[in-house]
Amino acid sequence: MKRIWKILTVIALVAFLLLLIGPLLYQGPPLEGTVPERDLADQESRFVEVDGLTVHYKEMGEGEPVFILLHGFGASEFSWREVGEPLSHEGRVIIYDRPAFGLTERPMTGEWTGTNPYSVQGNIELLDGLMDELGVEKAILVGNSAGGEVAAAYALEHPDRVQGLVLVDPSVGKQGGRIPSWMLLLLKTPQLRSLGPLLVRSISGELGNKTVRMAWHDPSMIEQEVYAGYRKPLMANNWDKALYEFAIAENPVSYDDRLTELAMPVLVVTGDDDRIVPAESSIQLAEKIPGAQLVVFNECGHVPQEECPDQFMDALLGFLEGLE
Repeated sequence: MKRIWKILTVIALVAFLLLLIGPLLYQGPPLEGTVPERDLADQESRFVEVDGLTVHYKEMGEGEPVFILLHGFGASEFSWREVGEPLSHEGRVIIYDRPAFGLTERPMTGEWTGTNPYSVQGNIELLDGLMDELGVEKAILVGNSAGGEVAAAYALEHPDRVQGLVLVDPSVGKQGGRIPSWMLLLLKTPQLRSLGPLLVRSISGELGNKTVRMAWHDPSMIEQEVYAGYRKPLMANNWDKALYEFAIAENPVSYDDRLTELAMPVLVVTGDDDRIVPAESSIQLAEKIPGAQLVVFNECGHVPQEECPDQFMDALLGFLEGLE
């Protein structure tokens, strides 16, 4: 009997060591066919250094007001393609890729000093630096989904630089949800940091297409070019590791209790069939912000700037009239 227990103990110990060390030794197959971000740029692409990070952006129009458009999770500047040019008739439009997305540089763990660029605070600092680099003193921030969280957080931290705030199906505060602290500790272990990017790669296939369809009220309207536009950044070096770093970045500060501090004009818009951030969440958010306007788009999903651009522009132009 003692011999059996010894054998079982040895087996359990070996299994534990394999679970502990195995992921550190096995990094999985390397990504194939990826290239530096700049190799994926098109004729309209521009790059600027902000606090040591190379940021990809596009710009159109001129003068004031200045609009800065912030995309959501898994998206890029591509998600604003339907409204960028029409909006440029009203002023200067700047659309940039947030860290971990699009063609903006993807630093790896240990390659940055100071604030984690993938965190909300890192995004706030990046936006502030980007405005400085591009000579923007004040802007109207337009943020979709998780980009809405960054826009709202920036408006709370730097209200003097925000002329107006447009939150598009926003993932803000408690509406966005948080990964529990205990889970973050687990996800940040060396073992899961090795395996995590392998799991992330699943979005490069049909899972990614399903996510795009989930964001639309009527997925039959999605053309193949849209799927290709969303997949393009997944050809960049280290996109899987960067996306995992974004997912596990700590965001300890919740801005949900500070929404009443937003004193600039605010517009909240949502599709009535948003299956990612339910319309009711956006409606509740608008009720928390003093004086906020609310527009609900009929038969529209999570990305109205893509699926319902005419309704979106009508709402935005109406908001601009109130700023004059």
